[in-house]
Amino acid sequence: MGVSVAMAVYNGEKYIKEQILSILNQLGCNDELVISYDKSSDNTYRIISDLAVRDSRIKIFYGASSGIVKNFENALRHCKNDYIFLSDQDDIWFDNKVYEVIKTFKNLNVDVILHDCMVIGEKNEVKFSSFFKIRHCHRGFLFNILHNSYIGCCMALKRDFLKNVIPFPKNIPMHDQWIGLMAEKKRSIAFIDTPLIKYRRHSSNASRFKNKNLLNMIKFRIKLIYSLLLH
Repeated sequence: MGVSVAMAVYNGEKYIKEQILSILNQLGCNDELVISYDKSSDNTYRIISDLAVRDSRIKIFYGASSGIVKNFENALRHCKNDYIFLSDQDDIWFDNKVYEVIKTFKNLNVDVILHDCMVIGEKNEVKFSSFFKIRHCHRGFLFNILHNSYIGCCMALKRDFLKNVIPFPKNIPMHDQWIGLMAEKKRSIAFIDTPLIKYRRHSSNASRFKNKNLLNMIKFRIKLIYSLLLH
């Protein structure tokens, strides 16, 4: 039994050290932080490699530089422990995050957990106290095809569940919605209403609060539904 944290990294020099330290602070000696690194144009690699030299729990693997979905898939493939947490490169974990998620896994017979988060800005200012409230997040397969609740930085899954979600289909818009919907199909997901991270929103985020235009949304949903039907 142990924890693996899967982090996808690309041009993350500004916040990544603070994020990594907030994670390592609550990992045990047999846990691991698995970083998939897509070649970057900033000092990201120097920062993560310096930290890895000082802490053997950090394991760095090169990504294929094929986008965020494939970068996360690469990180997930290298995770060895029973419980896997997804992590962005620019957030801050609360000190009780790992404890609360593992406790929920042990109390409930589920494969995936999604927890709430506090939304902060570039200078750590609080923008929203609850992501769940502003996004009206809740369970439901059809609901989450149309209105996605699943945000990867707030997700954890059992390693045994990986066989249901990877390799990620080529035509899905994002990996986190895919994982959540596959768990919905099995009715094997739980929500924790307590915020367990500070989720940072800034100009370089890979994801956006606002949806794309209607045509793109329809295209994404069609591709997503097609992939779900194949699994």
